[in-house]
Amino acid sequence: MEQVKNLDFKLDNGYLIPAVGFGTWQVKDGNEAYQSVLWALEAGYRHIDTAYVYGNEESVGKAIKDSKIDRSKLYITTKLPSDIKTYDGTIKYFKESLNNLGLDYIDLYLIHAPWPWSNVGENCDKGNIEAWKAMIELQKEGLIKTIGVSNFSIANIENIWEATGVKPLVNQIRYFVGNTQPELTKYCQDNGILVEAYSPFATGELLNNSKLAEIAQKYNTTIPKICLRFCLQNNTLPLPKSVHKERIYDNLEFNFVISEEDMSYLNSLDKLASTRPLRY
Repeated sequence: MEQVKNLDFKLDNGYLIPAVGFGTWQVKDGNEAYQSVLWALEAGYRHIDTAYVYGNEESVGKAIKDSKIDRSKLYITTKLPSDIKTYDGTIKYFKESLNNLGLDYIDLYLIHAPWPWSNVGENCDKGNIEAWKAMIELQKEGLIKTIGVSNFSIANIENIWEATGVKPLVNQIRYFVGNTQPELTKYCQDNGILVEAYSPFATGELLNNSKLAEIAQKYNTTIPKICLRFCLQNNTLPLPKSVHKERIYDNLEFNFVISEEDMSYLNSLDKLASTRPLRY
């Protein structure tokens, strides 16, 4: 069986994206972010996910540089702050991210959310269209390979798609066993939009779940690996995060297949973790 770290998804524009990404949300700037990303790259991750608001782009960029891995072998994602909803603001913050990371281009650039995190649910349809138009131009200039969104609903996606004729090719959403946002996920997958699964462990809440423990025991593996394999077999791209070397390595080793029967069971589970506000 092919190792997970060698698997890719093919996006609608033909680009390949490594099927597992290394997340850096809540990873502190400085040595923690630098060392975590360096370990991830040493372990075999080639897809690194960060964001302007994480405040760690410089450390992520330094680790990328110091890894000495050919840039063409890497897939780097960052995100436009959720409160930036203007054309000029999008250009400005993108160039800051590019400079922070020390790169010549970004593989995937996402609108971090359809509304500011300070006012979740606010209607920003016009602002999202402006931001999207700027990202389309940056892509035309070759500064971005692929553009997408995060935390977008169906209506949010259709708003920018209908206004510009350009659909996002990725939607990064909260996705884990017991919370798979089935309607949104189906819409994205039916329309050639890759779903990326952030918080695949429900921010740690699934790690002691008895139902998942039974499944993990059946496959002689761990709950985190069941969570990651579940995402992958549902054709979503998991973004595990850790700052511990052993876990970083371990989270890239889930080279087994969950049976159809057990996938059906896992897909039937609901609300295994507490309902928290959306997080970025």
